[in-house]
Amino acid sequence: MGSLRYLTAGESHGPALTVIVEGLPAGLHVTPGVLGTDLARRRQGYGRGARMKLEADDLQILGGVRHGITLGSPVAVVVRNTEFESKWADAMSPEPVSEPPSPLTRPRPGHADLVGMLKYGHRDARNVLERASARETAARTVAGTLARTLLREVGVDILSHVVAIGDVRTTSDALPDNQETIDASPVRVLDKDAEQRMIDAIEAAKKNKDTLGGVFEVVALNVPPGLGSHVHWDRKIDGRLAQNLLSINAMKGVGIGDGFDAAAKPGSAAHDEIFWDEERGYHRSTNRSGGIEGGMTTGEPLRVRVAMKPLSTLNRPLRTVDVETKEEAVAIVERTDTCAVPSACVIGEAIVAWVLADAALEKFGGDSVDEFVTTHRAWLETLKKA
Repeated sequence: MGSLRYLTAGESHGPALTVIVEGLPAGLHVTPGVLGTDLARRRQGYGRGARMKLEADDLQILGGVRHGITLGSPVAVVVRNTEFESKWADAMSPEPVSEPPSPLTRPRPGHADLVGMLKYGHRDARNVLERASARETAARTVAGTLARTLLREVGVDILSHVVAIGDVRTTSDALPDNQETIDASPVRVLDKDAEQRMIDAIEAAKKNKDTLGGVFEVVALNVPPGLGSHVHWDRKIDGRLAQNLLSINAMKGVGIGDGFDAAAKPGSAAHDEIFWDEERGYHRSTNRSGGIEGGMTTGEPLRVRVAMKPLSTLNRPLRTVDVETKEEAVAIVERTDTCAVPSACVIGEAIVAWVLADAALEKFGGDSVDEFVTTHRAWLETLKKA
């Protein structure tokens, strides 16, 4: 399905994360600086732990780009772990070591630890948690940044903001229109009244050695109508968004537009009436559908909300079972954050960009950026005659 593919490899504390992206057209301007921007944004946000100052991103493009321009061949990017040599060279060495570290045998409730150990036959939870770590999303953020770079060629802009942290929820329905303004907020929220209450909630959780989840919203502007399809289940754009967003670590729910709130409304208050005029053509005065109808984009702003559960590594660990002794124990503790919802926004942007870029290439094609842009422009002209 689709025109783009990516594959990531690497572990959280291993030598590096690697991502290979296939399907990008030739002629796209890409530099390490462009790719590093969103990686830096991903590391920010109130509630992140001290590890964000330690796990720096050392990014290098290894293939598919020459003189800052994509060649049409697969793009390979490596994000090195700057702590590997000093702290993890023995514990995470790809080569055999004379004295392996003691195995981690107390899996964390809510994490992949136990089920991963059972599935793959591991006796050490580190063999699971290193790959199940959210650190892997750094590689996916790189893939998403490549995708959003392509989308910018046709005027699509992707933004995000926090809607809720814990039980503190914004009361504003405003959509973001300037990412720099949102990023200036420590919790990436538009509602200044909710901002301090969210910070207070994070501080309270930190004091209690607990963690908080929340909800964030990703908004894509200037998305052309017709991405996705009503014809086949696996080409529906909302289904593709949901699957990809739920693949992000700790995400537990996705709502398109009004999402779950729409279930409590009558049909007369749940749908977007259709209008037409010479200047705008077909349009809606509301956007309850989140810019998607029948598995296809409508041309209205695309809105998708994602629910993130509290992080499963707690500084006051929960009860578990030691897999060796089968006795009750307390879960292992790795370096963790109190709240990562503001950072998850950036990963959400990357994933939405990936899905939309994939669908856009499916719709408009093109081996070069010029072809892609030309076909997109022709499609918009066709719509004016519809």
